[in-house]
Amino acid sequence: MPFRHPDRSHDLDTRIAHEVRERLEEAIDFVCLDALVRARQARGLPAPAADSSADRAEYTRHVLAFLRRLDAEVPAEATSRPRGRDDQEGLLAGQVTYARTLPDYWQRFEAVSERFLAELAPSGGERRGVLARLFGRS
Repeated sequence: MPFRHPDRSHDLDTRIAHEVRERLEEAIDFVCLDALVRARQARGLPAPAADSSADRAEYTRHVLAFLRRLDAEVPAEATSRPRGRDDQEGLLAGQVTYARTLPDYWQRFEAVSERFLAELAPSGGERRGVLARLFGRS
């Protein structure tokens, strides 16, 4: 009887899906934490706090907005992608399917990430220097 490592109890397909999901969750976390920090900086607010329920709720809104953006911008070439679920879990499941089936998924992910984060940067009219903020000038 062959030795089975305890961590290898699932079939290969399940393990791959699990690994892809973990990598995707980490990448989404990175983008959405960056989005949270940028949004707070743009509004002149302090950095988010881990123990703040309001900051966690704002982070969750960024996650859902980013997943919706990915869902809208990554073409529906993966035929087995779940449709009709607009909640975080459903959208994430769709992205896992894309990541597993589209050879250029991570390049697409990066492009969407860059556009998503760029939208959080204040426009030239909103960007005020330190002196303008101190003296209340626009």
